[in-house]
Amino acid sequence: MTNEELLEIIEKAAKDKVTELDFSGKGLTTLPPEFGQLTNLRSLNLYNNQLSSLSPEIGQLTNLQSLNFNHNQLSSLPPKIGQLTNLRLLDLNNNRLSSLPPEFGQLTNLQSLYLSSNQLSSLPPEIGQLTNLQTLHLFRNQLSSLPPEIGQLTNLQSLDLRRNQLSSLPPKFGQLTNLQSLYLENNQLSSLPPRFGQLTNLQTLYLSRNQLSNLPPEFGQLTNLQFLYLENNQLSSLPLEIRQMSNLKKLDLRKNPLPIPPEILGPKDLSENPGDVSEILDFYFRVQDPTETEPFYEAKFLIIGEGGAGKTSLAKKIADENYKLQLEEKSTAGIDVIQWHFTQPNGKDFRVNIWDFGGQEIYHQTHQFFLSKRSLYALVADTRKENTDFYWWLKVVELLSDKSPVFIIKNEKQDRQCEVNGGQLRGEFSNLEKILATNLDTNRGLAEIKDAIQLYISRLDHVGTPLPKLWVRVRAALENDSRNYISFEEYCNLCQVNNLTDRKDMKRLSSYLHDLGVCLHFQDDSTLKHHVILKPEWGTTAVYKVLDSYTVKQKLGCFTKENLKDIWKSGEYADMRDELLQLMMRFKLCYEIPGRRDTYIAPQLLSIEKADYTWDDRNNLILRYTYTFMPKGILTRFIVETHPWIEQQKLVWKNGVVLNKDQTRAEVIENYNQREIKIRVAGNRKKELMAVVTHELEKIHNSYERLQYQTLVPCNCETCKNLPTPYSYSLEKLNKRLNAGRYQIECENSYEMVDVRRLIDDVMFQSFRAERELNPQFAQLQSELEQERNELLTHQLQDSKQQEKRIMNSQSAMEFEKEIFISYAWGGESEQFVNQLDETLQAKGIKIIRDKRDLGYKGLIKAFMERIGRGKCAIAVISDKYLKSPNCMFELVQIAKNGEFYDRIFPIVLSDAQIYKPIARLKYIKHWEEEIKELDEAMKEVGAANLQGFREEIDQYTEIRNTIAELTNLLKDMNTLTPDIHSESDFESLLNAIARRLDE
Repeated sequence: MTNEELLEIIEKAAKDKVTELDFSGKGLTTLPPEFGQLTNLRSLNLYNNQLSSLSPEIGQLTNLQSLNFNHNQLSSLPPKIGQLTNLRLLDLNNNRLSSLPPEFGQLTNLQSLYLSSNQLSSLPPEIGQLTNLQTLHLFRNQLSSLPPEIGQLTNLQSLDLRRNQLSSLPPKFGQLTNLQSLYLENNQLSSLPPRFGQLTNLQTLYLSRNQLSNLPPEFGQLTNLQFLYLENNQLSSLPLEIRQMSNLKKLDLRKNPLPIPPEILGPKDLSENPGDVSEILDFYFRVQDPTETEPFYEAKFLIIGEGGAGKTSLAKKIADENYKLQLEEKSTAGIDVIQWHFTQPNGKDFRVNIWDFGGQEIYHQTHQFFLSKRSLYALVADTRKENTDFYWWLKVVELLSDKSPVFIIKNEKQDRQCEVNGGQLRGEFSNLEKILATNLDTNRGLAEIKDAIQLYISRLDHVGTPLPKLWVRVRAALENDSRNYISFEEYCNLCQVNNLTDRKDMKRLSSYLHDLGVCLHFQDDSTLKHHVILKPEWGTTAVYKVLDSYTVKQKLGCFTKENLKDIWKSGEYADMRDELLQLMMRFKLCYEIPGRRDTYIAPQLLSIEKADYTWDDRNNLILRYTYTFMPKGILTRFIVETHPWIEQQKLVWKNGVVLNKDQTRAEVIENYNQREIKIRVAGNRKKELMAVVTHELEKIHNSYERLQYQTLVPCNCETCKNLPTPYSYSLEKLNKRLNAGRYQIECENSYEMVDVRRLIDDVMFQSFRAERELNPQFAQLQSELEQERNELLTHQLQDSKQQEKRIMNSQSAMEFEKEIFISYAWGGESEQFVNQLDETLQAKGIKIIRDKRDLGYKGLIKAFMERIGRGKCAIAVISDKYLKSPNCMFELVQIAKNGEFYDRIFPIVLSDAQIYKPIARLKYIKHWEEEIKELDEAMKEVGAANLQGFREEIDQYTEIRNTIAELTNLLKDMNTLTPDIHSESDFESLLNAIARRLDE
């Protein structure tokens, strides 16, 4: 916007006594003095400009109530800003402010103040004068302390202090008794003041990533707290008073040195929900009684390296120094597990489970399922062969074991020595602890190796953790069982015999032992959950028998159930063939060929020759992944995940695959030597299919710890469009530019300026929106792949004794999955239809949860609606009244906000819901805009102190307005069937869809 245009707008606005102006994104570098004429302004939006300073005339806008300077370059504020005494909202996020003027304290009517992403190192004492503040955001500044006066902000409800440098909180912090949400993560807090317990209205508290070593007993006074995040601290104990927090719904204690197994604390991926609050606290306080607990001294020692390096010899020598080496030591087929015991300095016995891994390349992909944390590693190198790729092996351990400690052991056969560049390797791998040498034939160096193992394995985090004595007793009973596997019911019986009677505890223990590698129990697999494999090596040996089979190799990885009968003909496998096949599929080692029942492919045995096909390279979407280090097996795992869409079930080879879905093709090729995967997509639904491909690859990437790679987007300038190898940009850097407001970038081929958003949008169909809600088109296609994959994965169970009955015919299954909600508008056709549906389902023994029946007298309506939003299945009867109802739309928005919207929603659209024409859908948006405007105008006539609850209402309306377009667009694309069709079929299609969802 030119200065002349700006002055013209100011002149007209002053003349017309305009109350609202929006100058966002206009490229403004300064505000002219004429701005001071706009004395009628109540709202001024200057978001996303380039303002570096403000003229004193800003102080003349004394009627301003809302002022937005977000995303500018302000380094200071003029003292005159203190004259804006009617301000209620001031947004100064994303500027360069290093201090605030004392006059800032004159803004006593401020209710919301946003100062995040600045350079503030301190706050002025005058901040305490802003006593009407309800929201204060100071995220990502440089605050090392807070002034005592902050305790005067007694009306604060939300305070965000994330990513600062706070090492302590002032004692008067406890005066902020109206705080409901407090964000303190990523600071340097080592303790909390006792008066912290006075914050009794707190509902949400984030203290993650600090240095807290303990919590004060007064912490237990926070009895209204619902969400408490304490991950990544130094907590080794919890106060007994924490049990007084009876309203806690989430408690995150992951990555603290607490005596609680990680399986109970929750998934290692911190983006997933933590474990159950009561289970966490019950376990912790149970193990506080030393008479009820026993330290656990057991760990894994994993020996890896190339085939023939001497791994088996080392394992046997550790267990028995007198073992005589064989001239031709038989190579390990898969994995062998050997026990070794040693006595600790405290006199306690320590059990080491030595895992000896086969070194042949065919085994490398499967090893990743057993390389785990809580372990010590040894990489064995044969000094005669000098064929060990130290970097590759150490990188594999780093990616798959969360940087567990590792030794390099040089096996100096015939005393032939070799040098290993330890300094260089340690510079790259901080977990490389020792480089040791041995001659296993003479036992030279063996004692030093055993001493090092004892020292480092005793230091592992879980070692010495007190466990319930009953757990240790059951563990000993399992160890003494000579069988390879037992049924889960047999496992439960064994637990009961040893006085472990709580079924949840039984599952916790099997999960803990699974993580330690003591046994295998896949609790979330519909087949494998029925058995506990007591000897993991038995299961892996069975798997490797298939991969090593001459017949299977000759058929380039193809095998049938008949082949498996021959491969697994011995008695130890005969009764477990279905489970072992499921184990192979669980490890992504094979898949069933669609259309060829009981015929399977192990993709790592496919031909290395590229399949023969033609490709139209016009108008392709192209994407590349390049890896700093590329682990083996990414592409074969991808093939297993996407196999339902392999073109003709023929266009697949070891290093590539062509997928075909809805007249759209995707070619995915791995070049391992160049550490690259290249994708190109052609056809009608290019972006959607590209999104599915990248989503599946990202899932594989995320299974590794700290995998380093780049996603490269091709340039779309006129020059590059015609090049076989266009210039490429890093997707990460493009997104970084967007976030910084830089919307163009230069092409290194043509030197043209290219639009950053178009670069991304041309290739990447953004699979997630801002609130992690799946894009509708992507969600539908991804859901189709998952459904086809699951059907192929589980159909063989339908003929076996483990078949799960469909939900409508199984009352016992219903007992575990009762949460089928219905969302609808009361009265009229909508309620009549719901009554009919309710009666039909009840006649089939299925109960749906509906507000009129299940909310109860004095039940909390909002809590019930939020419960619907979290439900696994929600039937939504969409009517015109529904789309205009705050409560109904709140429920729909809640379902969307909790993710998996497409999977969890089961819509039925009534005839009066006008969602199928664009003009009609726009009317709903207009309806909510008018609702917001009407409420906003009414609120202006009431004092701020009397608006408790109304702001939440307007926020709710705004959220509905912002999402209704996308939600109705998704609903119109679903084949929801008419109410008549549902009624006539006795709701069969609806019930089948719900059954599939509940079976997941």
